[in-house]
Amino acid sequence: VQYAKQANLKIVNMSGDDLRQGDKKLTLALCFQLMRSYTMKMLDNLRPGEGRVEDKDIINWANDKLKAANKSSTIASFRDPSLATAKPVIDIIDAIKPGSIDYSLVSGDSEVDARYAISMARKIGARVYTLPQHLVMLHQKMIMTAFACLMVCDLQTARSK
Repeated sequence: VQYAKQANLKIVNMSGDDLRQGDKKLTLALCFQLMRSYTMKMLDNLRPGEGRVEDKDIINWANDKLKAANKSSTIASFRDPSLATAKPVIDIIDAIKPGSIDYSLVSGDSEVDARYAISMARKIGARVYTLPQHLVMLHQKMIMTAFACLMVCDLQTARSK
């Protein structure tokens, strides 16, 4: 908790004792803050001189990447109902690494497709913390981290070329 405060994370009404006692809500809140901070720091490091990355930057990157790959998917926000189908995530993965998605395995079943999307994100090298149920349930914060991790993967891939 002290480290989180030193890292300027938003820690409100939390102590180490809350973690020791197993307060699930506060523990998950801290974990999310750490994941977000780590991922955003990676993005900032991959884009020197471009300022801090914000959610809108990630959405713009995703839509630009989808458009450049001639995908029909777009997202308006991390609450976009289309995200529950996992289709935009599947399409962005294929846009990052063309040919990585076997579209014959995309079933139209949100839960199955979400599992496939997360699995393929990891397979192309994205360090995704998001679970399939986060997509299906439209968990905005975790969906944002999934797209941020995919953006990191894309920027790292572009750098290594």
